[in-house]
Amino acid sequence: MKGIIMIIDGMADRPLKEIGYRTPLESANTPNMDRMSKLGISGIMDPIKPGIRAGSDTSHISILGYDPYQVYTGRGPFEAAGVGLNVISGDIAFRCNFSTSNEEGIIIDRRAGRIREKTDEIVSTLNTIKLEGFEDVEIIFKESTGHRAVLILRGEGLSDQVSDSDPKYNGKVPKKVIALDGSPEAIKTAHILNKIVKISYEMLKNHPVNLERIENGKNPANIILPRGAGAVPDVKSFDDKYGIKSACIAETGLIKGIAKLAGIDVIEVDGATGGLDTNLENITNSIIQHAQMDYDFILINIDGADEAGHDGDLQGKLNFLEKVDQMVGEIMKISNTYFILTADHTTPISVMDHTGDPVPIVMSGPEIRVDEVSKFNENAASKGGLCRIRGSDIMNILMDLMNRSEKFGA
Repeated sequence: MKGIIMIIDGMADRPLKEIGYRTPLESANTPNMDRMSKLGISGIMDPIKPGIRAGSDTSHISILGYDPYQVYTGRGPFEAAGVGLNVISGDIAFRCNFSTSNEEGIIIDRRAGRIREKTDEIVSTLNTIKLEGFEDVEIIFKESTGHRAVLILRGEGLSDQVSDSDPKYNGKVPKKVIALDGSPEAIKTAHILNKIVKISYEMLKNHPVNLERIENGKNPANIILPRGAGAVPDVKSFDDKYGIKSACIAETGLIKGIAKLAGIDVIEVDGATGGLDTNLENITNSIIQHAQMDYDFILINIDGADEAGHDGDLQGKLNFLEKVDQMVGEIMKISNTYFILTADHTTPISVMDHTGDPVPIVMSGPEIRVDEVSKFNENAASKGGLCRIRGSDIMNILMDLMNRSEKFGA
């Protein structure tokens, strides 16, 4: 038996007045998800524990069976691994946004118009940064998907105990990075980051890529905002942990990085952008292809619903959920497989950020104890036979269904 966990990033939501106080999942036309509910067992899941606003990183760590409170050192190392950087011991890694600043230094678009193209050219310029007085520190940038990038600081006397520069909301200036523990290493690192943020604007405001974007009516990617500092965590191999061979099909550098640091094979898919424009057909074909290979387990992450939630784009989320539903129908055709469909967190249209609401989950496959739930959404799933579980329960349940778990006790 094989196992698939498909995580639709940010899929869960809250009831909205605009659609009759229903959630997008309740309003969208999702016949395949509903059919999966009829054939399976449903419930609701707290990615970490009730009321905790999980990030995509910490929730995936939990769902894979690791303790995020022990493994998670910050988002940066996962992003760095995900984009192919060789992170070594002592490196301090950061997740970054390409953002848009006006001349007064106010961030008017944290995601630079969801930039998709030529970020490698911007990164090429950023990699020429040399800081006077810090010649011993190597500054390494690498573009990720869309508006995302990664920064590594490599050198002596650095620390990950620093705050973020990202103000989190448009209309504010970048936050001043500060040392969180007052150590000389953290003070040095914070000083370097503040210099990088300032210099990035001076280097990028007249960059050819940005001048072209302005000419085309798009927001320029004229400043870099580092956040999510972290040191490389020590993670036990996922395959060794469960005695299986695993793969991951994901769109963002973050999720790919989590997989890579856990020793999971990462499968690249052409056209997987992580946005509403992602090529779901290519992703579906890749899932079906690799499910027929010698992998016992595949982790899938699809990101578009989360993007729509963060943007407050109700119609975009509805449309995307209906497209994903077609994927679900194709994946359900894979034989001898336990298929789990869920989300990593709730991203309500009304909040435009993650919340601590539980998410729906459904499992289908041979010998599943089918319950009476016939719809896949937040409210219907809460009446299912799985009841309320945590993300850390999923792999235990899946391994038991696949007859790969060990008996506890006599």
